[in-house]
Amino acid sequence: MNCLLVNTYDTEGGAARAAYRLHTGLRGIGVESRMLVQLKNSRDPCVTGPGGKLARRLGRLRSCLDRLPLQLYRGRRKGVWGLSWLPGKTLDRICGLNPDVVHLHWIGDGFLPVADLARLNRPLVWTLHDSWAFTGGCHVPYECAGYRNSCLACPQLGSAKISGIPHWAWKQKAKHWKGLNLTVVSPSRWLAGCARASSLFKDVRVEVIPNGLDLGQFSPADRGVAREVLGLPRDKKIVLFGSVNSTGDPNKGFQFLREAAELMARRGWEEKAELVVFGSSEPDRPPHLGLKTSYLGSIRDDARLVLLYSAADVLAAPSIQENLSNTVMEAMACGTPCVAFDIGGMPDLIDHSHNGYLARPFQVDDLAAGLEWVISGHDRQWKLSEASREKVQREFSLEKVARRYLSIYDEMLRCKNA
Repeated sequence: MNCLLVNTYDTEGGAARAAYRLHTGLRGIGVESRMLVQLKNSRDPCVTGPGGKLARRLGRLRSCLDRLPLQLYRGRRKGVWGLSWLPGKTLDRICGLNPDVVHLHWIGDGFLPVADLARLNRPLVWTLHDSWAFTGGCHVPYECAGYRNSCLACPQLGSAKISGIPHWAWKQKAKHWKGLNLTVVSPSRWLAGCARASSLFKDVRVEVIPNGLDLGQFSPADRGVAREVLGLPRDKKIVLFGSVNSTGDPNKGFQFLREAAELMARRGWEEKAELVVFGSSEPDRPPHLGLKTSYLGSIRDDARLVLLYSAADVLAAPSIQENLSNTVMEAMACGTPCVAFDIGGMPDLIDHSHNGYLARPFQVDDLAAGLEWVISGHDRQWKLSEASREKVQREFSLEKVARRYLSIYDEMLRCKNA
């Protein structure tokens, strides 16, 4: 079995981390797995990326050029949006590696043109890390359900036109992807439901397989030691928050956490709890959040992440939309209970009041109440911690996930050769 995982990056961002983990998990069970990426950061010889500084610069440039047509929309919202319209050599590189199965992950930033998927002539598996594959270009549609029809007017671009770029992009996908030998996989039940309801994937096989995690690597560390190494106080409750661009991406919900922290401070937690933020650096004018706040910047080392999760009493994950959060899964694997809104794939991870807390969507008072509930009782926090670790061990081990994907690969190849 020779499979090729295709992702724009190999280690940069949540989708890349999930894809790379699957790649290592597949190799761990004897599958000849390789990765093809537009920008490579790892030293893994089984990951093929651009060669030389010029090629890397061109890779970065493609992401800018791919978004160039969006300049026509002056009123667009801040967020990730892409077209994948630029011609390129990714198709030739895939064919040159001659895989039995092509497994797509996050292929944004202009990595793989829409039209090229039909030319691969191989069984395709596509793991969805967001909604882009079945929309006219947005990765996070928020309240818009235009993908159920044909993405006409686009609230994210501030456009009421029914013949603009989003509808054109949707038509390109509909045209070129009709009849693909494709199996779509969603890590969460929620995103699988969105895909099945979409106009592009309504007739496509959609399966649910979660992301996997190396539970030997992500496991609880001694809290006191972790705090000493990280320079965090031993005598306070630590509320952790983080992701890639954690304070800058409105979808990650820092705006809700700010209000919740202020509310907690007014309720008497100002001297008893601290907020620790990773994934963003401290701003020039940091906002006053009521609780003392430390900013740790980007953390790319998994060993340091394990220490950080283990040092925390609770992880806050107040995203607006979320597929299957790597951050929540990693924290739970380290025995750290999580509090999130009851949205997206969060219920796939958090069992309310058993291993964490699911707040009513976007209700700041309930978010604050959940954080307080987790950190206010030692016995409760210990039980939540145990249940968090047990949930991940039971459902999200990397080997188990890799074997489920291998079963899909085998089935698709048997059907192809029948």
